[in-house]
Amino acid sequence: MHAPGATEEPVRILHVDDDPEFASMAATFLERADDDFDVDVTTSPDEALEHLASERVDCVVSDYDMPEQTGVELLCTVRETHPDLPFVLYTGNGSEAVASEAIAAGVTDYVRKQTGTGQYAVLANRITNAVERYRADRELEDSLERLSLFVEQSPLGVIEWNEAFELVRLNETATQILGYSEAELRGTSWEQIVPDDAGGRVGETVDDLLADRGGYHSVNTNVRRDGEEIVCEWHNRVVTGRDGAVVAVFSQFRDVTDRVAETNALERTDEVRSTLFEALPVGVLAEDADRNVLAANDFLFDLLGTPGSPDEAIGADCERLAEAAADVFVDADDFPRRIAEIVSERAPVDDETIALRDGRTVERSYRPTQLPGGGGHLWVYRDVTATTERERALERERDRLDEFASVVSHDLRNPLSIAVGHTQLLREECDATRVEAIDEALSRMTALVDDLLTLARAGAHAGEVELVDLERLSEECWATVATDSAVLRIDGECRLYADRSRLKQLVENLFANAAEHGGSDVTVTVGGLDDGFFVADTGPGIPAAERARVFTAGYSTDREGTGFGLTIVQQVADAHGWEIRVVDAEGGGARFEITGVTPA
Repeated sequence: MHAPGATEEPVRILHVDDDPEFASMAATFLERADDDFDVDVTTSPDEALEHLASERVDCVVSDYDMPEQTGVELLCTVRETHPDLPFVLYTGNGSEAVASEAIAAGVTDYVRKQTGTGQYAVLANRITNAVERYRADRELEDSLERLSLFVEQSPLGVIEWNEAFELVRLNETATQILGYSEAELRGTSWEQIVPDDAGGRVGETVDDLLADRGGYHSVNTNVRRDGEEIVCEWHNRVVTGRDGAVVAVFSQFRDVTDRVAETNALERTDEVRSTLFEALPVGVLAEDADRNVLAANDFLFDLLGTPGSPDEAIGADCERLAEAAADVFVDADDFPRRIAEIVSERAPVDDETIALRDGRTVERSYRPTQLPGGGGHLWVYRDVTATTERERALERERDRLDEFASVVSHDLRNPLSIAVGHTQLLREECDATRVEAIDEALSRMTALVDDLLTLARAGAHAGEVELVDLERLSEECWATVATDSAVLRIDGECRLYADRSRLKQLVENLFANAAEHGGSDVTVTVGGLDDGFFVADTGPGIPAAERARVFTAGYSTDREGTGFGLTIVQQVADAHGWEIRVVDAEGGGARFEITGVTPA
């Protein structure tokens, strides 16, 4: 397949023939025909399948007439697990029927056995061609897979165009930069994202790029979906096939609007640049590829209490600086060790917390950067002591709420349960009217306790989110609150990401609210919105003047209500970062719209 001494891996051939002597001779001549051939011989299809299951094989060469099964039958079995593996039918049965059957089964090549040794050179050539095509296809598949991973995981925006420069796909970063979804841009030209006054210049760039079949770097003005103009830096590359035809065009880009604006400002005066750098309320350190200091600000030295100044540090060894500053941290040994680990991984780090010996807390963030002279490293340190204290205070508040919930659950629920039990006994002995009044009061107190526990224990944050089918969840909730004559309708499919248990609280409370105010024969409709869902009922609705108050704790138009049901709904929405509003439902009733939801 190539010149002797080349480093390409050998071609592993499996020769299947029920005549062991002929198979052995064929293997010998094939290995003589090409030094890279490594031929294994089996004398039955079953042995061949066992070999395929345990060994790497680049090509199967099989006889047709064999006692156990024909070569074509073996081919059909091989194709079940190795759909693309080269399979050459090498047989003395040269009928057109056999050839037709083999082609229909997906044979790679068909070679008739001949007399003399010249036939092995022909067979070797057919094997070489088949394996080269097979390996080339696999390399292409691997390349496409790597390319797909690159597109999806690239921190830059990536767009794939076809030969007509129409958009084929883009990654998530590109959608964030441009504000369009992939569906909105697929099939459109570059003109969609370029302002009218820049179209001529960009069109010339496109023409030059396609004509030169190479790469092109440019900085262009682009327009987002919302009409905002931004400046993007583009790196474009044309990919061609072996015949020179354009296969695809790939563009990597990033929004450099802020960078360009800053660069323009910095070019006007170095003093402004220095002032901006020093005015940052965080400590900044930039290193080159050799881990020498490129720049630092005073805030960093003040924050860490490091001796010296930014000017004196330029060109210094960052490893030694880290060792010199390590003593100010609680874990002095870990500080330089962790920095070396981050640098070796060259993966972004966000808000890594480090404790200082003086009681303060700092957060460290890291970004690998690309500089004109090679790679680099950017570090940002900021004092988060106050934030940490607030988080601790919130944690203490949560502990107090948990304690309150425990007291309510145990010290209040137990006496209520006793009172409910005695009321049941008292109903058998006393005036039923008075007993009913006591029972209603106890039921209201129980409902209040349940809602207070929900508000106290659930908190203002959602738990782990998962994919939820709103239709299925609604049907589960409906079974807990609906009357025999009430009706639930599902208007379209809706799947979303949410804390399932808390979403269930929200839906159950909206259903209960509809049943409470809409009567026993209320109809409730659940449906999807572009960025959320709605729950509507056929009840009396909520007057516009009252809608701002319905989510307030304790608010209720029903003297039997606790006034916390919709407060819990608001709390669940807030915990997920959603918005909720009340509008009129079609035909009357109330419609609660929940938006800002992450769809599936």
